[in-house]
Amino acid sequence: MAENVLVDASFLVALINRRDTNHAWAAAQALILPSPWQTCESALSEALYTLGAPASRRLTDLIGRGAVTSSFHLADHVNEIVSLLRKYADLPMSLADACLVRMTEILSDPILLTTDHDFRIYRRHGRQVVPCVMPR
Repeated sequence: MAENVLVDASFLVALINRRDTNHAWAAAQALILPSPWQTCESALSEALYTLGAPASRRLTDLIGRGAVTSSFHLADHVNEIVSLLRKYADLPMSLADACLVRMTEILSDPILLTTDHDFRIYRRHGRQVVPCVMPR
């Protein structure tokens, strides 16, 4: 099992929104790779916005319980983030995606839970596949 489980906004939205097409997948992954999950503030912001009220309260509860934690400090990785955003500007890469790719570079034994297939394109450390689990 991975030492550091990361989640992006799409996973959080799928987990919380029962009408999301990936809800069953996300719920199953939550059992396999249980919290606490790490993410970045940008991903939390995306998820809260996407969920809207009242569903965002469930995410707020997860944050309050420490099941989801924001453990990334953008200011400490500005050059690397800007480099990633420039490299993948044609997709375009979101700030949250860049932060999550960077997190996979700096954390030991990471795995990212996501429904975003752009993570199959992104590379960490220049050429390495981002270790992630996503629906087929």
